[in-house]
Amino acid sequence: MASDFQGYKMTRHTERLALSHGSPGTHREVLVYRYGSDSPAGKAYLQASIHADETPALIALHHLLCLLDEADRDGMVRGEIVVVPYANPVGLDQFAHGSHHGRYELAGGGNFNRGWPDLARGLAEQLEGNLTDDAGANIVKIREALRESVDSLPVTCELDSLRRTLAGLAVDADIVLDIHCDDDALMHLYVLETHWPEAGDLAADLGCRAVLVSDDSGGGPFDECCSTPWLRLRKAFPDKAVPAACLGGTVELRGQADVSDEIARSDARALFRTLQRRGFISGDSAPLPKPLCEATPLTACEVLKAPATGVLSYCVAPGEEVEKGEIVAWLIDPAAEPAHARQAIHAGTDGLVLSRRMKKYVRAGWSVAKIVGSTPLQGRESGALLDT
Repeated sequence: MASDFQGYKMTRHTERLALSHGSPGTHREVLVYRYGSDSPAGKAYLQASIHADETPALIALHHLLCLLDEADRDGMVRGEIVVVPYANPVGLDQFAHGSHHGRYELAGGGNFNRGWPDLARGLAEQLEGNLTDDAGANIVKIREALRESVDSLPVTCELDSLRRTLAGLAVDADIVLDIHCDDDALMHLYVLETHWPEAGDLAADLGCRAVLVSDDSGGGPFDECCSTPWLRLRKAFPDKAVPAACLGGTVELRGQADVSDEIARSDARALFRTLQRRGFISGDSAPLPKPLCEATPLTACEVLKAPATGVLSYCVAPGEEVEKGEIVAWLIDPAAEPAHARQAIHAGTDGLVLSRRMKKYVRAGWSVAKIVGSTPLQGRESGALLDT
């Protein structure tokens, strides 16, 4: 039933979806807030911290829920808005010797935001002969098929159960925002190239300093689990009206340490304004801020790696512009003779320093910085996801 909040009849419903296949004696669940209902205004889905140690998203959605509650009791919700304030109860519970480990499943499932199901597999065969020149009718048929694909996913462990639960909540949405943060970074956004400049309002509202686009990022992140099936179907049925009907994006709320009520309130207001601009909430969303960047191909983003194990001393900070060949950091080997202990790490492209590492002791091959350039880099033609 709808909630009654301070005398106002609200549309918000709260659900607790239990995960299956956990260890004996354990019980984990996904908390879901639903606002509004199925309507022509469409459906928006937002989730926080599938990488459970990325805490800025948790507090940002806390403040967004406060804004949505206020809008709901004022009768402003026009579409359906689904918010998952913590997307990963498994990762939230992973502690070892006083440290939280929320990026990888410690039971061996790997990165929580990689390897999501390919819901496009078998979809074209399933829809053969059922699509027409009516885009609206096709959207309905495709979403029904996608829901069936999610329902048929095998579940053999708790991580599978989590993935099927979250995919089932999001797969029929018009916009899917998977909210993360980087290490020590600027605000940025990953979206499919197909959805640029459509996603420009979101980037401007958030104040993104970089937008990285690719239709083939690789790795199987959550947002693309929802958005790329539409691209596959467009290729499979070029003579039918198949829109890219799910705008999926990974929002990076700056860095790990950027956690405060003040910052989170600002981010929540930005997300709220985007929902208003897209018709999920009524009211005047205020003028769109001036964009702080243009979109950049994901292939133009350089990920600098540590050439050896050692301690980093940075020469630049996020937000600075560097030139190719400029020293980004020194890597210091504490076991080497002082005269030979320092090794320079150079920028391989001109561009903006987007992120760097908070913990300065690194192993060989670890990422130490990301630089957003404008020219695709050799060896990044495939657009491989920046997994660091």
